[in-house]
Amino acid sequence: MQSRRWRPDADRREEAGRVVTGQAKDSRPLTVRVTEELRERIEAGDYAPGDKLPTEPVLVERFGYSRTVIREAIAALRADGLVESRQGVGVFVLGPRQREQLPTLFADATDKISDIIEELELRLGIEVEAAGLAALRSSPAQEAEIQAQLESFERLVAEGRPTDNADFAFHMTIATATNNQRFKAFLEHVGRRIIPRVKFRKAMGGIDPLPNRDEQLLAEHTQVAEAIWARDPEAARDAMRRHLQGGIKRYRAITRATRPTPASD
Repeated sequence: MQSRRWRPDADRREEAGRVVTGQAKDSRPLTVRVTEELRERIEAGDYAPGDKLPTEPVLVERFGYSRTVIREAIAALRADGLVESRQGVGVFVLGPRQREQLPTLFADATDKISDIIEELELRLGIEVEAAGLAALRSSPAQEAEIQAQLESFERLVAEGRPTDNADFAFHMTIATATNNQRFKAFLEHVGRRIIPRVKFRKAMGGIDPLPNRDEQLLAEHTQVAEAIWARDPEAARDAMRRHLQGGIKRYRAITRATRPTPASD
């Protein structure tokens, strides 16, 4: 599927890969390696809250990986609430996430399918309205960022690469485009664990037995984005509602399939 293009961007077409170095072999994906090292340094205090992370070219040189890998690692840290990007300034450390500050609503949640469904229902009450407000209030720059995140998701789907971070980032850009910081703060606080497939894989021991849904998710994201660009709040709400309800239907179908069959008389 080809989504609407805002502008040529050679950087987004840059091949995700590693500059050849003499580093020891590591079976982890490149983005995970960078993300985990930066996360460890933030949690250890090497990068303190308020510190500016090294610039993208510096990180490319330091790790020996492509710009795409570095950007995706920063996106993962941002999705987990560890850093924030300030336009035209750089990426700044927010500090390690404080688990004790999480609301009991989420701190006590499990990875059961019933919890996944309940969280999707909660998202319906928040993100449907967020999509409508984004259609009414988003700036041209915010619309361009929604497009950039949609293209990032599309590229990962085409390459057969994980889309969890891109999925969360797309929803974050819509929350930001409401220009109501409460929507953004809510999603930042909850983090990637509100993306149902992340929890589902964890519950299933790291394996998702469901068929790949990336193409369908891309189509649903595109419908939401196009309604926002069209400045149609009702269409945006409807598209977001269909997107989240689709997830609810999928996980409810799993619970029905796993219920024990009643014994016959």
